[in-house]
Amino acid sequence: MTPVARFRTVVVDCPDPRALARFYAGVVGGTPDGEDPEWVVLLVPGGPRLAFQRAPGYSPPEWPRADHDSQQFHLDLDAGSTWAELDAAQEAVLALGARPLDLDDQDGKRDFRVYADPAGHPFCLCRIEHP
Repeated sequence: MTPVARFRTVVVDCPDPRALARFYAGVVGGTPDGEDPEWVVLLVPGGPRLAFQRAPGYSPPEWPRADHDSQQFHLDLDAGSTWAELDAAQEAVLALGARPLDLDDQDGKRDFRVYADPAGHPFCLCRIEHP
């Protein structure tokens, strides 16, 4: 199938684009770009562009609710292939300002943990087994 368009950017609404871009730069790398306080782009090394736009009256998602301010989307981030790497990534995102939403590994049966970024968007740190 011939694509209609090429993937360019994931855009995230938030109250403070520069602050949220700095948070994600700390999580996935890159440097926030631009002087516009309404729109900040983060060029992720080896990944997609993330852009953050100011949304007046922004209301964060209420995870895991779907009936009111649902999550709309979330990011799954590869935190490594071991539980130790996942634990280290967890400590790092918490230090950057993430808030835990669901850390229950279900005794090792679930390979992800859920957090909220400083604007309240959910994201997951995932333990991915690499071949």
